[in-house]
Amino acid sequence: MPLHQSSLLIVDDEPALRKALSTSLGAGGFSVEEARNGEEALGTLRQRAFDLVLLDINMPGMNGIDACRGIRRLSPRAGIVMVTVRDLEDDKVRALEAGADDYVTKPFKLRELVARLRAVLRRTQVKPEPQPVVLEAGELRLDTEQRRLWRGAEEIHLSPKEFEILAFMMSHCGAPLTHTKLLRTLWGPEYGGELEYLRTYVRMLRKKIENDPAKPEYILTEPWVGYRFRNPADPDSPPAVPDED
Repeated sequence: MPLHQSSLLIVDDEPALRKALSTSLGAGGFSVEEARNGEEALGTLRQRAFDLVLLDINMPGMNGIDACRGIRRLSPRAGIVMVTVRDLEDDKVRALEAGADDYVTKPFKLRELVARLRAVLRRTQVKPEPQPVVLEAGELRLDTEQRRLWRGAEEIHLSPKEFEILAFMMSHCGAPLTHTKLLRTLWGPEYGGELEYLRTYVRMLRKKIENDPAKPEYILTEPWVGYRFRNPADPDSPPAVPDED
């Protein structure tokens, strides 16, 4: 769906911030409506569907996490971006587990917010199709059928678990993936707290696929949350930053 046709519901209890976001994002091509709190947002969503919801996590009455769960039940295909607080990292995990597709942390720049919204919209508006046999990002080309990986013209050997992790990350390119989601998906439902498993495999993968493992361009760390696979060839991808893991 083209960006100029995308409908966006802004849910925030601060009138000045709602107005500023509504004006800026409206000028950026979104069709914007506002809701003052979670209850009003759910009422609005019962009347009509939206492509995207920008939702503040800290609101009086129904909090953002409960509102997110309600929005997800009402609008399974809507893209939800949660606005969180930088020094409360647990909120980011709670937001993703409640059904948010991504998050931005206060204070944020408008350009960053638009990039997040655009990326979420692209992921959520794609019609379900069979998983492609070959996944590509930057110089990487991963064949899921033959279980082979190339970086440019060079074939890279991966262990079975390394392949599973990289294939899962590449198939969720651009989306934040929590430690728990990765562990339970790739190791089993009884896992969730074994962070060293992930860190060890991510370190090994970075040595194989990154030009400089200390400055990764593909597998980015989301501090206290998990990881995000980045396609460096995608202009809407978040910038690579020094690794903190």
